[in-house]
This record gives sequence, C-alpha cells and structure tokens, in this order.
Amino acid sequence: MVTTLTVVMIVLLMLGFPMMVPLIVGAFTLALAFLGVDGNLLISQMVGGVKPTVLTAVPLFIFAADIMTRGHTANRLLDLVMSFVGHLRGGLPITTAASCTLFGAVSGSTQATVVAMGTPLRPKLLEVGYKDSFALALIINASDIALMIPPSIGMIIYGVVSGTSVGELFIAGIGPGLLILVLFSVYCYFNAMYHDIPRRPKATWAERVKAIREAVLPLGFPVIVVGGIYAGLLSPNEAAAASVLYALILEILVFRVIKWKELPNIAVSTGLVTAVVFILVGAGAAFSWTISFARIPSELLGNVLTTMGQNPTELLVLICVAYFIGCMFVDPIVVILILTPIFAPAINASGVDPVLVGTLVTLQVAIGSATPPFGCDIFTAIAIFRRPYWETIKGTPPFIAILLVATALLISFPQIALFLRDLAFQ
Repeated sequence: MVTTLTVVMIVLLMLGFPMMVPLIVGAFTLALAFLGVDGNLLISQMVGGVKPTVLTAVPLFIFAADIMTRGHTANRLLDLVMSFVGHLRGGLPITTAASCTLFGAVSGSTQATVVAMGTPLRPKLLEVGYKDSFALALIINASDIALMIPPSIGMIIYGVVSGTSVGELFIAGIGPGLLILVLFSVYCYFNAMYHDIPRRPKATWAERVKAIREAVLPLGFPVIVVGGIYAGLLSPNEAAAASVLYALILEILVFRVIKWKELPNIAVSTGLVTAVVFILVGAGAAFSWTISFARIPSELLGNVLTTMGQNPTELLVLICVAYFIGCMFVDPIVVILILTPIFAPAINASGVDPVLVGTLVTLQVAIGSATPPFGCDIFTAIAIFRRPYWETIKGTPPFIAILLVATALLISFPQIALFLRDLAFQ
C-alpha cells in the first residue's frame, strides 16, 4: 500500500504534474484501491479543508502585498532603513535584511519580498563590490524572515491545520524574526570587514527626517496587523481586511501610484495565487485524512514518535528535521499539510506548547524555502534575476547555518517566541 502510493506520486511528479495532482491522485488511489472508501468522502474532506474562516485572511494578505509591491511602500521602507544603517560597515547588506523584515511585516509573503526588496537592492550590492552569489543568497534568506514576522501566510496555514491560534502564532513569530535579523546583521558586518567593502556616505539628519516622514504611513501596516491583534481589537481576518483597505488608501489616494483601473489586473494575480494555495490546502486535507485513516503514520513513525514524545527536546528536534528536509523538496504548504497531522498526537502527548511548535515549524519552512535543491524562493530569484541555478545557491550555506543556529536557540530558550505571546494573551 505504502509502496504503491509512493510510486504513483513519484511518477506523477517526474511527469511534470504540479504537486496538487500527486496529492489528489495518491489520496484517491489509496482510498479506492486499498481502503474501500467512497470517493465522495474524499471530496468532502477537500471541501472541508478550505472551510475554516481564518483562511479568508490568506487572499486578503496576498491582495494587500500585491498592491504594495506595485506601489511606493517598498521603496519608502528601504529608504528609511538605508538612511540609518547604510553608512555602517556592512550597512547595505544590513539594510537588505532589515528592509526584508519590514516588508515582511506588511506583506507576509517571502516571494513578494524577494521581488520588492531584491529588485532595487541587488544592483546596489553589486555596485559597492559584493559578489552576486552573496547578494542573491542574502536576498533569498532575508526574505524568509517574512514568514516569521506577522502577517505570515505559513502561520495561517499551520494554525488552520493544527488548530493553533493564528493570533498567538503571529505574536510569537516576532521574537524569532528579530533574532534572525540580528544574526544576519552580525554576519554581514564581519563579512564586509573581511572583504574590505567600502562604506556608503552617512545620511544627514535632514535626509533621515525626510525618510521617516515618508515611511510613517507605510509603517502603519505592522501597526494595524500586530497592534490590532496584540491589543485584542482585531482578529487575523479583520487585520487582513484592514490591510487591504489601508493599502488601497495609501497607494491609490495618497501616493497615487496605482490607478483604479489597475485593480482588476492586481485582483486577477491575487486570485491565481490564492487558487493555487487553496487547491493545495484542499488536496492536502484529503491526503492527510486518507493516510491517517490507513494508519500509515503510526506504522512508519509510531515507535519513534512514542519514544520522542517522552522527551520534549528530542521531539522538537525531530519535528524540525522533518519539516526542514521536506521543504527542501516540496512546496512548504504541502509539507505543513502532510506532516502536521502526523506529529499532532505526539505533540499533544508531550505537553509542548503548540505555539512554540508552530513557530519552529514556520522557521523550518522558511529555511527549507531557501535551501537547495528545490527551495521555492531559489526559483523565484532565478526567475526574477535571471541568474544560473548554481550561482543563485552558491552563497546560501552561511545563511542556512545561521538559521539553524536560530533554531537551536529557539529550542533551548522557548521564551524567545513565547514572551510576547504570554504578555499579549495570558
């Protein structure tokens, strides 16, 4: 049964089908050929997978990110960071990491961050003497901070699948996201020192004041999302809707970069991305239900999970390894949909805080998204910057090592993630 399922899915992937097809065909093959389950039941599982109301936040955040990517928000955030840290040793790479963090706080999408921040910053990095492999690796990995900083689409999907509070996950992701920013900044500082990269001129206070003034309105996005949820005024769905409204007001009425007639095209782009996400969610829900019904997880990992469940630290390490490896090869959403139900019983039995688990899972998804051979952000960068695969991935090992250090720190010191959550919700 397991062999047949594996062969069917691998053959379909090798034939070039998108991931949702192997998931759906695999689920139906298993259900109809081995389990005698009515196909209508699987269809109901697929429909049920996209029913949770919190998923409404996904297309809204994607729409807001699409609007901002085409507007002035990204450039104004970039100018703000550049005016304060651009003159430091390694200031331009630090600016890149910080700008990706800020844009992640208004978009929630790693791929949108690669496009919005990487497009203006990569030429600047090359101009001052950084290698293209370093610039590409920095942009790819710094953009993954967007998965940790709310609004995170990865956290929304994990919260839906696991039943964990999305609002608590949002707040818990802030600490690890800032930790990664600090670690990246330290590495960039010493890298610039080692390669003797010249510094940029220091901005005057007049330039800084101007940058602050121009960035005040874009900084309203994290205030709406984080502040609204933190204060208990907004649910994740309401924060997403408010983000769309704020993006429309900012880019159309205030900055006047986007015209009303452009919105249908932006909405179509959002609809296409949302359709892919929701089909994956529905297919993953049916697949997860089928393998659980067939008791495949318990057969494959039962003894391991039972043993690990008695040691929370070992369980967290096992979870991190599984998600990290999975996201190196498969779309992060698919990995979350498949692995989360497998680990759920062990997590519940161990007594580990589910918000801590969700934060670690999101971090592994972020790392895997930028890790060879098939990290999705790698191929986004290849498409945007039109660089060879090898050059795109050559500079990634130091950043991956830093992210793994961040994982170890988060496992060792859970309060990095849980302090703000406890402050806000308990």
